[in-house]
Amino acid sequence: MLTEYLFVFAQVHEEFRLPELLSVAELYGFEIKLPDNPEDRKITRPFMVIELESEEHAKLLAKRCILIRYVCEFYARGKSYEELHQRTRERATQWQKYAIDTSFKFMVTAFNHTIPQWRQKDVVESFEYMDFQGKIEMKNPDITLACLEEYKDKHGTTRPKEEGDGEFEEVWFGRLIETGTARPLVKKFDVKKRVYYGNTSMEAEMSLLMANQTLAAPGKLIYDPFAGTGSMAYTTANFGALFYGSDIDGRQMRGKAKKPGIIRAAAQYGIANRIMDLCTFDVTQNPWRCGGLFDAIVTDPPYGVRAGAKRLGRKNARLTGDEPVPIHVPRPDDQPYIPPTRPYELSELARDLVLLARYMLKPQGRLVFFLPTVTEEYNEVDIDAMLCEGMELVANSLQDFGSWGRRLITIRKATSDKYPPPTFDPAHAVTENVTSHVPAHKDFREKYFQGFKKGDSDIA
Repeated sequence: MLTEYLFVFAQVHEEFRLPELLSVAELYGFEIKLPDNPEDRKITRPFMVIELESEEHAKLLAKRCILIRYVCEFYARGKSYEELHQRTRERATQWQKYAIDTSFKFMVTAFNHTIPQWRQKDVVESFEYMDFQGKIEMKNPDITLACLEEYKDKHGTTRPKEEGDGEFEEVWFGRLIETGTARPLVKKFDVKKRVYYGNTSMEAEMSLLMANQTLAAPGKLIYDPFAGTGSMAYTTANFGALFYGSDIDGRQMRGKAKKPGIIRAAAQYGIANRIMDLCTFDVTQNPWRCGGLFDAIVTDPPYGVRAGAKRLGRKNARLTGDEPVPIHVPRPDDQPYIPPTRPYELSELARDLVLLARYMLKPQGRLVFFLPTVTEEYNEVDIDAMLCEGMELVANSLQDFGSWGRRLITIRKATSDKYPPPTFDPAHAVTENVTSHVPAHKDFREKYFQGFKKGDSDIA
């Protein structure tokens, strides 16, 4: 039998909320039932009643999901306190067992509003019919009864502090089960507090959300082919996974100190032993000789705003003359040879990444990566064009920046069939299914620096 639980979410990254819930539920092997009414599933609201098989499942979600603030056993909701009290009385069998000798306290709070202290007291006294006989304990009660009011968003307006007090949209009531204990990880992994970071380091909250999408857990092996300064290493390893990273530019991973920067930062978080290795190579010229190695691939590929993606090769091919090119040319400064690189166009990169994931992932493994898109040009077929046989879309969540945004794409390897390694041939940057479609993320860098002016779609 399913039980209703009230989830209270942080109102940030709203589009990432449901994918995170579903991913964590899949990680722990249980199902969740979302509300049937579309109004109750709106991501603009911080409250949602979700049905679960047990209270333990609710606690697991609260301890792992970054976007959860509180989870309560749901008692009632109403447009007024009269309606709330009536429905609370109707579900007395849920709370009467606590009434005789259980210590308790009330938590009265609101979303988009601050309830004055005198009215908080009135709200608590309005529940006197529950007739709790236990001791009131403000520090360590046996149970906490939560009453939460929901107000319209009034940000950006100037008004007296208590204006509109009591004029809520809806009020919710339940027994607090767990606070969102994963939320403090956002501060723990704050980039500014890290001993090693760069201008391309992923912000902590987003890297934690990405880690949850990978289903990171002890015993799993996760790979980042564009490791950079290691943002994904710390969050996935924090959840117990083993991490392997590579980058075409080893300086990003090493830094200037003798000990590699990623290892130093990992040691700061106590997870250095979960960094398996860091290697310098071009992902299109990778050393892998067999597939099916990784449980997940997670990355934030460079798309040209702060740093552009590169692959080995020359921008302009050498002119071939009559004389053969010498195999080795002595360098007068006796410095190591640094091979030339050329730009790696984003739509090519995204397509290659999906093909690489199909080859390198275990069955049911996940590919999680960010894809920047132009808001006015984006179409769902942009994502469909990247998919190939054996790979299916799990989630597509937008972080909106106005004229452009970046989408967190989660793709699952839905087959146990074996496939050959990708050829990384630019001619196959778009799938055979949508060969005539030009995705909105193609030539994203040029569009970004031209201010997304009309006509950018014709950039060659």
